[in-house]
Amino acid sequence: MAIPNGGLITQTNEQYYDGNDYGSYKYTSMNDVINNFLISYVGDDKIFPSVKRTDVVFHAKRAMQEFSYDTLKSIKSQELTIPNNLTLAIPQDYVNYVKLSWVDSLGVKHVIQSTRLTSNPTEIPVQDGDGIPTQDVNGENIEGSSITEERWAAADTKKITGIYDPYFEDANTYIAPNYKTTYGGRYGLTPESTQINGWFTINEREGKFSFSSDLVDKVIILEYISDGLAYTEDTKIPKLAEEAFYAYIAYAIAAVRPTIPEYIINRFKKEKRAKLRNAKLRISNIKIEEITQVFRNKSKIIKH
Repeated sequence: MAIPNGGLITQTNEQYYDGNDYGSYKYTSMNDVINNFLISYVGDDKIFPSVKRTDVVFHAKRAMQEFSYDTLKSIKSQELTIPNNLTLAIPQDYVNYVKLSWVDSLGVKHVIQSTRLTSNPTEIPVQDGDGIPTQDVNGENIEGSSITEERWAAADTKKITGIYDPYFEDANTYIAPNYKTTYGGRYGLTPESTQINGWFTINEREGKFSFSSDLVDKVIILEYISDGLAYTEDTKIPKLAEEAFYAYIAYAIAAVRPTIPEYIINRFKKEKRAKLRNAKLRISNIKIEEITQVFRNKSKIIKH
């Protein structure tokens, strides 16, 4: 404790935070939410006379999953380097990707496109001479290696994008010395394939991201949606959404109990919707000043 000249008692940062927990005060743990719900909603003269803790835990986890998809800030990011095998493992708590980008020498991100040019097969059965899948003694297909993935990994992306240097490569599109006149003059191409940032596919069979060969050794940023349950009851929940969690759990418990009247369930449902809407508005963190700056750039004159 320290008493300044004004006589007010203050606390040092060491008393507020433990280790690297800066900014953690805006969160509460799922375990605390579960305990608070049991204290506030369950018991004599309360909404629910009796509820098992396991039921509350189940509905709290379901609430975390549902809120993570479109309400909470559940977008995580990893900085990774693409190895020579051109694959990266999908994170444990991955639900869906948001964006993949490679980072240049200035730290600027360049978006990597998901492609429809190729795909990763989910099964690769070994075939005999008649094309029949070969099976083992247990009657299951013997798996081989993917020819499609091997060809994609070895593909020269410049043959797909059409981006050639006419002084070093043979490209009929460009005829020196007037090759520059054809820049931007090729029609009928698709933007997803006519770009230089590379591509990725999701290999569900191996649980990995697969990348085009021009991205080897590149540093990338993987941004993805998490379901928020990687750390079970230690999961952090924003305090701005805490009331919405209580409302969701209360409605979920009431909805599966046949003894609760329908009008009570509808009341819980309306309360859940209202508090979820409030949580979305609070967490959206819209800043008028930032929006103003974005709109100002629209009419900005670029001088040459």
